Amino acid sequence: MYKLPVQEFLNMISEGLKSPINESDIFSNKIKITHLKRIDKIFEKGLHYYLDPMAPEKSKEASIFFRKDKFGTKLNIRAKKVVCQYEELKLSLSAIAKLSDLRTERKFPKYTLRDDPKEVAFKIRNTLYPKFIINRRDFLQALISKFAEYNILVFEFIESSQRKEKANIDGFYLKPNFIVLKRYQAFRREIFTLAHELGHFLLEEEEIDLLEYQSIANRQLSTIERWCNDFSYCFLIGDYERIIEQLPQASPENDYHFGIIENISNSTHLSQIALFTRLLYQNEISQSNYNKVKEDFDERYRAILLERELEKEKLKEEGRKTQFSSAKPIPSPLFISTIQTAFYEGIINEYEVCQRLNIKPDKLENYI
Repeated sequence: MYKLPVQEFLNMISEGLKSPINESDIFSNKIKITHLKRIDKIFEKGLHYYLDPMAPEKSKEASIFFRKDKFGTKLNIRAKKVVCQYEELKLSLSAIAKLSDLRTERKFPKYTLRDDPKEVAFKIRNTLYPKFIINRRDFLQALISKFAEYNILVFEFIESSQRKEKANIDGFYLKPNFIVLKRYQAFRREIFTLAHELGHFLLEEEEIDLLEYQSIANRQLSTIERWCNDFSYCFLIGDYERIIEQLPQASPENDYHFGIIENISNSTHLSQIALFTRLLYQNEISQSNYNKVKEDFDERYRAILLERELEKEKLKEEGRKTQFSSAKPIPSPLFISTIQTAFYEGIINEYEVCQRLNIKPDKLENYI
């Protein structure tokens, strides 16, 4: 599943040791518990997993890594672990749905690359685009709820700031109806990723994505990724697309249309750099001018990060701690209703409800 070369695997579990762990220490009839714990630091399955006498299932149903050989980006170990975690959740929910007689059929036709992504986007937009909300987190939540009405499950995963290795992905789509997003401080990126993964759902093409504007700008994309990006853009921009199409060439003389771009960004939740990238893609801004605009945005972002770091240092010097509430994923109403139904049908108990919904027992009455 992870396609780790043996030596790379041995190097990983030997990190920090004076005497490296050898192949014979691991691939033999006996293994030290200390070595097993080091292995589990990589895969995070829990020691009981390795004590199971049954061999792990290697089938297309078990993992996308057995269904596909290549992805749009080279995934690190953390990214693969996240995907595996949600693949297991998907299989679990599928079993619950069958036992509970829940209807989870697809409510949209399957589209192909021959279909115009713009036409498909405007058609799907009429069904899945919620009432526009200025607050970006609230808008993302409204999108997730709208998707749930049509049997599309959306999950967020949140990376701890303490975790050394972060998953190098923005999101992914698993058949038949599973979309997973990485939480970002900039909800615009999540919103675009969600619309992009919706494109994969409509094409019924599984993928694990890292969406980089540079790749989009350089047109270094597969046909499928280009279709999904075009779909995402059109789905989010709606009628404002006419304004973009009618803009003259962006240049210093017209201040690169910054005022118009900012207004459209605030009215669609498409980031300004995404809109400028679209202008480049449509040859409505030169590459050199685009680079200048992008560098300006990069400098602003670096300034914001520097300001945050300085604020942290100031608080640290004053002996105060930064007060941040722990982030929580936006729950899909479809996921909650599935767990509720499973409980009412006697398939899972109260403890499992708390575990799956990540809630404390004293909050249980709010859900059942």
